[in-house]
Amino acid sequence: MESSPSSTLNWQIETARRYHEATKHSYWSVRLSAHFLDWENQPFPFKVYRDLEPLLLPRDVRPTGVSALEALRAEADEGTSAGLDQTVRCPDLTTLAHLLFYSAGVTKKKSYPGGEIYFRAAACAGALYPIEVYLVCGELPGLEAGVYHFSPLDFALRRLRAGDYRSVLVDATAEEPSVARAPVIVVLTAITWRSAWKYRDRSYRYHYWDAGMILANLGATARAHRLPYRIVLGFADPVVNHLLGLDGQQEKALALVPIGRDSTAVPASERPVVSDLSAAVMPLSRQQVDYPLIREMHEASSLRSPEDVAAWREGDFSPPTAEPHQSLLPLQPLDRSSFPTEELESVIMRRASTRRFAHRAITWRELSTILALSTAAIPCDFLPSLAWTNDLYLSVHAVETIPPGAYYLHRDRSAVECLREGNFRRDARYLCLEQDLGGDSSATIFFLTDLSRILERYGNRGYRIAQLESGLIGGRIYLAAYALGRGATGLTFYDDDVTHFFSPHAANKSALFVMAVGVPGRIGLR
Repeated sequence: MESSPSSTLNWQIETARRYHEATKHSYWSVRLSAHFLDWENQPFPFKVYRDLEPLLLPRDVRPTGVSALEALRAEADEGTSAGLDQTVRCPDLTTLAHLLFYSAGVTKKKSYPGGEIYFRAAACAGALYPIEVYLVCGELPGLEAGVYHFSPLDFALRRLRAGDYRSVLVDATAEEPSVARAPVIVVLTAITWRSAWKYRDRSYRYHYWDAGMILANLGATARAHRLPYRIVLGFADPVVNHLLGLDGQQEKALALVPIGRDSTAVPASERPVVSDLSAAVMPLSRQQVDYPLIREMHEASSLRSPEDVAAWREGDFSPPTAEPHQSLLPLQPLDRSSFPTEELESVIMRRASTRRFAHRAITWRELSTILALSTAAIPCDFLPSLAWTNDLYLSVHAVETIPPGAYYLHRDRSAVECLREGNFRRDARYLCLEQDLGGDSSATIFFLTDLSRILERYGNRGYRIAQLESGLIGGRIYLAAYALGRGATGLTFYDDDVTHFFSPHAANKSALFVMAVGVPGRIGLR
């Protein structure tokens, strides 16, 4: 694919390969690591603007009345999505408050002798919360046009710029239609040091997992409000970072999410002058450690201009078709009439990463529902509606009516293929960094991808896509599992050992993520 000189780095895909190889876990890399957690230097989990006045968001927001599974089903319903996209829908301040709270808000707080932990609506690796949320909006009911930062700590917005700057994002995305027609665009960013404090170079992967978890909640909540949305990864990085006042290194833009639909489009030609921002921010910790490998990876996957974005979007991408070698077992998801009725908001408030599984079985219908809803098409600018980057492999331990074994999900056929039967609890535990959760679950789901194929089509930015998709699917798995009264948790893994375990079927694929699902057990009991 041809590219302009400024986007050359994106097509030097050895950078992504090098980063992925350098950040793999193995049996020996984990044991030989000399890293320790400096608790006195742990980053503060909230971004605090010292001198900006808060605009407090309304807290008395009523639930939508939509069940969690219905919200996820709306995500999977292409007809509903297409209908929404043709309707003028503009969120007001109360609706925005609802979206922000149930995607990135503080849902609970726990005190302990050393301080307090604030838990958020979406799952996050290590509860480190590197993802920040910003809004770029026109005039909305209850909210003036501007660029805002969302603070979960006091549930407030702080205005960074006054006026309508949406045209800047229209230009930065090469006039992406959903951005041009959106009343409000949510921007997710990552503060690298927050997660690098614990996960070091590997934390760049976690940025996109954590962002995907938030996007799963945001998408379900938007659908509950019947608001169209779209995830946009095609944007000129320097333009978006400058609009938000970010340096692009310590904090960087990850994804844009236009929400709603205006009656008229915002023309990119009306782009205002964007001055430098100088708002003072409280330091995260005493000192920060630099990770050049992360800086190199992000720089190499950045697009520099709208022209780069337009060129990057050109070309086709379709998932490979894997011909089954064994008979297929069709998914049997629950009928909508059998969906549990617990509201989406209640499920989000109840959700937490399961800390113990009970070695009990879930039903095939339950697992089928989780798989079907979590792998539905993602409304986005980077994948066709029936395409994906992540292949799902399962280590099934206790699922009624199907034998334990290793399985592959044929997403295009809505069915699984048994690669081999057997009790693989011990293997799954080992693969998940020897964590009991990986083997105690009813089923552990491994995300693998053909990284070479993705990088060839998307360049280094394809690495962002694959990691974000894995986090988003993981976030949907959380919602579906908890809506069914089950538990779930995200896990890390020994990269190459995962590939080896599912080979020869998974040969030459790269492990990206793991989710375990099952029946929660009481802590301290097995």
